[in-house]
Amino acid sequence: MKKIGFIGVVLLLSMGMSAFAAGAREERVERFRFATGGVAGVYFPFGTAIATTLNERLGIEIIVQATGASRANIMLIADEEAEMALVQNDVMDYAWRGVNLFAGEQFQGFRAVATLYHEVCQIVAVPGINSIANLRGRQVSVGDAGSGTEFNARQILAAHGISFTDIHVHNLGFGASADALRDGRIDAAFVTSGAPTPAVVDLALGRPIAVLPMDPAATQRLMSSYPFYSPYTIRGGTYSGMPNDITTVAVKATLIVCESLPEEIVYRMTRALFEHRAQIALGHARGNDLNATTAVEGVTVPFHPGAARYYRSIGAMR
Repeated sequence: MKKIGFIGVVLLLSMGMSAFAAGAREERVERFRFATGGVAGVYFPFGTAIATTLNERLGIEIIVQATGASRANIMLIADEEAEMALVQNDVMDYAWRGVNLFAGEQFQGFRAVATLYHEVCQIVAVPGINSIANLRGRQVSVGDAGSGTEFNARQILAAHGISFTDIHVHNLGFGASADALRDGRIDAAFVTSGAPTPAVVDLALGRPIAVLPMDPAATQRLMSSYPFYSPYTIRGGTYSGMPNDITTVAVKATLIVCESLPEEIVYRMTRALFEHRAQIALGHARGNDLNATTAVEGVTVPFHPGAARYYRSIGAMR
C-alpha cells in the first residue's frame, strides 16, 4: 500500500510526555498523531482545539497534522501513520464497505468515537432556478472529482430522479465553484460543508443567489438508501438574500481512532470531549455543536469499545 504523506503544517501540541492519571491501567501514553484537514478549512483548527483540551485535561501529547481530509485520513490510519482522525461519516461508511471512494478495497482498521457537527449539503444556484428539478440541462459543479461532495451530489440528484447524464458536470472545489457562479460559467454548485460556508458567504455578498431546498419525498428516499444522511434546516439569514429557512440534508464530521487504541484511553478521551465542551468551544466555535446524546447518530461503523462504554454510562447507547 502506498504511503500517503501528511500535507502542510504540523502543529505540535504538547503538554508534556506523561502517563495517564491513576486508574489508566498503567499504560504510558507518549504521543498520538491526529489527522485533520487543510489549514484553511474547519478540520484543522477544530482538531487543534480538541487536541489542546485533551492534552491539558488528560496529560497526553497529541500532534495535529494538516492533511487532505477524509479519504486521506482513512488511509493514514490504515498505514499506521495516524492514531486519530476527522472524517465525514459517509466517507468512513464507503471505506468500511469498500465502495465509491474506496471501490474494491475495504478499510476496517478504525472505530468511531463521536459525530461532532453537521456538514451541510448545500445546492447554491443563480436566481431563476428554484428547485433541484430545474437543474436538468444546466451547468452544475458537483465538487472535486472523486470527492465526498461529488458522491453527495450524485446521490441527492438520483433521489430526485436526475443522473449526471441529465446535467453538464463540472468538477470544481468550493472556491472555484463560487467564482464560476459569480462569472456566469455555471448555473449551480453542490457544496458540502459547515453552514455558513465562507465561499458562499462571499458569493452572496456580491450577487444574488438561491439555495435550493430538497423535496421531502426525495429526502426520505435518500435517507432510506444512505443512513448516514440526516435532515437539516439552513436558517433564513444564513446567507445574504436568503430570508427563509431551507430544508436539506447533512452528513457529519466524525472523530475516529485506530481500533488498537486501549479501551481506557478512548473512554477518557470521549468523556473529556463532552465534559470539557466549553473549553473546546473557546478554541473553535464548532465546539458548541458537541452533544453526547446525538454523537452516536449517523454512524454506520462500529464504535470503539472505550467510546461505547462512555455512551452506555450516560444512557446514550444501550
